[in-house]
Amino acid sequence: MAIPRIVIIGGGAGGLALATRLGHTVGKQKRAEVVLIDRNTTHVWKPLLHELATGVLNSSMDEVDYRGHSSAHYYRYQRGSLTGLDREQRLLQLAPIYDENGQEVLPARELSYDYLVIALGSVSNDFGTPGVAEHCHFIDSPQQAKAFQRDMINTFLRYTDPTLRQHTELTIGIVGGGATGVELAAELFDASRMLNAYGVTSIDHQHIRVHLLEAAPRLLPALSERVSQTVKKELESLGVTVHTGTAIKEAQEYRLVTNDGEEIETDINVWAAGIKAPAFLTELGLTTNKKNQIEVKRTLQSVDDERIFALGDCASCPMGEDSSVPPRAQAAHQQAKRLAKNLLNQLDDKPLKEFSYRDHGSLVSLARYDAVGNLMRSSASRGLFLEGWLARKAYASLYRMHQLSIHGAPKTGLAWLVDKLNRYLKPHMKLH
Repeated sequence: MAIPRIVIIGGGAGGLALATRLGHTVGKQKRAEVVLIDRNTTHVWKPLLHELATGVLNSSMDEVDYRGHSSAHYYRYQRGSLTGLDREQRLLQLAPIYDENGQEVLPARELSYDYLVIALGSVSNDFGTPGVAEHCHFIDSPQQAKAFQRDMINTFLRYTDPTLRQHTELTIGIVGGGATGVELAAELFDASRMLNAYGVTSIDHQHIRVHLLEAAPRLLPALSERVSQTVKKELESLGVTVHTGTAIKEAQEYRLVTNDGEEIETDINVWAAGIKAPAFLTELGLTTNKKNQIEVKRTLQSVDDERIFALGDCASCPMGEDSSVPPRAQAAHQQAKRLAKNLLNQLDDKPLKEFSYRDHGSLVSLARYDAVGNLMRSSASRGLFLEGWLARKAYASLYRMHQLSIHGAPKTGLAWLVDKLNRYLKPHMKLH
């Protein structure tokens, strides 16, 4: 008799953690076959994409190869993109894979499943704003982050020649004052300092201008007022021009136009405002909300099909009467932990338990300059406010916790040691 097959679509923070947990339980014991499907061949932790975008993070050193990881953790990896779902036959349709020259590497395929987990994360929501898709960078994937870095370095190089400059100062516009926008704004000043130090450009952090625009009345609207105000003060001390209560009605090639008609001249535009799940999730025959998220019960099962689960940013999981679990990396990790146990219960014909989200607080990195946030939050407490050296250490520990979930303690310890050595052996910035 064939063992059941659990298919996980998406190898982000939640999907990879779930595949690892299941691999070491049901996969290793051959109680079930665990298959992870992702369109990419490697994994980069999404909260680090702003560092990849500025070159502070070298993806070749921090990315996880799915093939190697799957071999070590008792699950199977397949490269592919989900295009269709046949719930009656329990079949997935996967798109063909092409190489960089457009040649087909893998044909369109079908894959059967007994239990399906959708963990496809989220993408930026441009809210249909004219010109955004054509004239703004997005930082939702490693590919997009690398594309921004190439454009950033080329723009810095152009500004060494006065005849190639668009404006007097090199200007970058960032739309969205959430964590990604805030962290990217700070990293840009650190990146400009390092590009100058390595001789890539004569422009330093004093000759760039960053505009950070947020439609809400303050930065980081999901976090506390104290964190928001501290971050605003720190960014302005770096030289960031913060615009709150400012929505964008149009993006042009070298310009952002606000709702009140102000035109902000820019060299590079970045859109980091709002998120939504990938649009094709609405075409799978599952109930979704206006953000394209799959509606799930608190057991993380789809409201339409008990054999289909969803977690992370692409899932709308109820939390209380009128709210849902927020789209954060910590939520995806918690859901992966709960879902791993629920799938074990499913295989053992035991009842599934409901997911309960615990907010452990949030930290925002301001590059090498600072970090700010709250830890140990609860419904009855705002938590412990942190900034400075202690906050930077706490922020760094978040990535180590992610590594622990996918590598285990010995490899995470070795990774930490390698990172320490590379601070002395490698440039502090990827320059190509």
